[in-house]
Amino acid sequence: MWEILLKIPYGKTTTYGQIAREIAAARGLAKMSAQAVGGAVGHNEISIIIPCHRVIGAHGNLTGYAGGIDRKIKLLKLEGVDMQGLFTPAKGTAL
Repeated sequence: MWEILLKIPYGKTTTYGQIAREIAAARGLAKMSAQAVGGAVGHNEISIIIPCHRVIGAHGNLTGYAGGIDRKIKLLKLEGVDMQGLFTPAKGTAL
């Protein structure tokens, strides 16, 4: 999974679901849980090197960043990510 995170280009995003599908395909599995990917990404202790801030939830949900959602937003904006359509969840574990 870390290799997949490292391949996300600067200024681009992907979703937990997309990563889960990529891992499942590589392992020959029918599917993999996006939540499992989220849990693993959440254990990234070197998030400035392995860019987990580029991973978003389904439908543009800015969820799950150990450094806090505010920092995730700042990093995405710094990279020039189009923030239109992305949103911060009103409640949940991401806050």
